[in-house]
Amino acid sequence: MRKRTRAAPAAGLAGSLLREVLAEPGRLPESLASFALRHLGPRAGPTVERLRKGHPEADAAALRTMVVTRGRRLVTAEGAFVGGPFLLFIPLAFCGALLSQVHTVLEIAAVEGRDTTDPQRAAELLVLQGVYGDTETARTALDLTGSRPGTGGGRGRLAAFRDLIARMARLLGLVTPGDAASRWVRLGRWSLLGAVFLVGLVAPLVWLPYMAVQYYRGTTRLTDRATVFYVGSLDLRASRGVRLDPGLARAGLRAAGSVLLPAVALFLVIVTDIRIAGGRWPVVGIVLTTSCLVSGGWWLWRHARRDPTP
Repeated sequence: MRKRTRAAPAAGLAGSLLREVLAEPGRLPESLASFALRHLGPRAGPTVERLRKGHPEADAAALRTMVVTRGRRLVTAEGAFVGGPFLLFIPLAFCGALLSQVHTVLEIAAVEGRDTTDPQRAAELLVLQGVYGDTETARTALDLTGSRPGTGGGRGRLAAFRDLIARMARLLGLVTPGDAASRWVRLGRWSLLGAVFLVGLVAPLVWLPYMAVQYYRGTTRLTDRATVFYVGSLDLRASRGVRLDPGLARAGLRAAGSVLLPAVALFLVIVTDIRIAGGRWPVVGIVLTTSCLVSGGWWLWRHARRDPTP
């Protein structure tokens, strides 16, 4: 019998969350906080209690470290659909990653003895995400959620959908507003993103290590803020755990294999001089498309079958 893990609820709820935020795309943060309180709040407290019973020797700091380390790993796993032939899954992947992030924050609150079903947790989440400056304003906004029609307006579905994806990326920490980096640094980041995107169209697993690093950074920033909020000013290095997660290393190896497959296939096409209708370009197109589908489909099959790390 397969072992049920903490990631299963977030994965199963991602579709429900997506439908809810699409109904009110202009109120994504409030809808996410309200949804998380209803569906994840009752689970976060018992999860921490099981963790505490399983590690009776661990103090609060050690429990936080376990919660944060596991949370980062789950966020990366939930968001890994992004890339190559799976670009259409971006909203669903973002929803899964957002739920895993929120669950981790609720667990940090539970470690400190906070009631994870209290509506105050939803308001605190909005403050931690930088949506509102204080919990009073956040509570007022939450009270309005669902009480007025969606704010998609007449801008069109495509524009509203694009804005929704951008807001999800900001909440996840993949896009940081007000970045103080120089113009050249920002240009370099966007150039890297463009290069990864183009290569990822042929070798989709190239996205895995790139997105894993981005999720790692965004989730670390959020959990750091949550730790300071619930515990106070303290040394955060211990709660961050090891810098090189084994999952990132595996993602890097899979990405290398994703690049190697079309490279070997193209090499064989050149060596054997295979042609269609007297030309080599149709063969190249078929090889690249097939390599993309094979490597991406294999990873998708493995991702769907395996159990995430508990």
